[in-house]
Amino acid sequence: MDMVFSAFAVLLFAAVILLTEGLWLWWSGSHGGGARRIARRLRLMAAQGDGAERVTILKQRRYSDMPRLDRWLRGVPQLAALERLLLQAGRGWSVAQFLAAQGALLLAALAGPPLLAAPAPLLLAALGGALLAPAMLLLRARAARLHKIEQQLPEVADFLSRALRAGHSFANVLQMVGSEMPEPISGEFRMAYEEINYGVPMNEALHNLAARVPLTDLRYLVIAVLIQRESGGNLAELLGSISAIVRARLKLMAQVRVMSAEGRLSAWILGLLPPVLLLVMALVHPRYVSVLWTDQAGQQLLWYGAGAMLCGAVWMRKLIRIRA
Repeated sequence: MDMVFSAFAVLLFAAVILLTEGLWLWWSGSHGGGARRIARRLRLMAAQGDGAERVTILKQRRYSDMPRLDRWLRGVPQLAALERLLLQAGRGWSVAQFLAAQGALLLAALAGPPLLAAPAPLLLAALGGALLAPAMLLLRARAARLHKIEQQLPEVADFLSRALRAGHSFANVLQMVGSEMPEPISGEFRMAYEEINYGVPMNEALHNLAARVPLTDLRYLVIAVLIQRESGGNLAELLGSISAIVRARLKLMAQVRVMSAEGRLSAWILGLLPPVLLLVMALVHPRYVSVLWTDQAGQQLLWYGAGAMLCGAVWMRKLIRIRA
């Protein structure tokens, strides 16, 4: 009888322990801190589509809305560079949309000049324009966006320095920059904070930020933060020094741009004068100027003139493009 009672007591004790362990596992799995964090992130992804979309674009940006076309485009390694340019330009275009626009321009260039009975040089010029125009527009949009980010960098460095002196952590400072600073730099820092918030190590998130925004000044800022995280030091003071250096460099570049304005204006005038004059002459006296593309010697002169203009444009660009 005593052995039965003892066995019953042991089994009852084990049952109570197992029941308590089960209740604790159920509570921690459904109401614990980890479960609350996961539920909060799921709610953010479900309710706030803008934040979830940014992280999705950053992690797995789609080349096309059609899955089969997306898989086919991802199989072309050269399109990764185009995708990076589209991301840096900040236009929201996909690779498929860009290629479709370029294809439409090529079809228009192939169909337009034959319908108008235009000469062969004009057909080649239309094909060259259709090939180069989208890329030039994309590069121009990228350069304008990067220039705007570069102008905002000193203010961001000062903001980071002041927030760190006030006692905020670096991750919280990234969130503050993403929510309080103007675009486009706020979007880049917001992406970096979202990467960290979703589990990406801070070093990797900062490297991704430097890869998305290929600016030397921003890389200096990222390198300073990474070195401070490994070796220690006064990061706020370092960011303040970087802000002063960037401001001084931007001031020097502005002075150089003012001093080279005359040369840039001369380059534009000399580059646009021949084609504009040719167009005016074609409108005023078409029979007189049509010899250039109807006669063989005139066609050779056109090719020589186009080559000389191209060499002159490249040379003048090298003369007036001064890096500070």
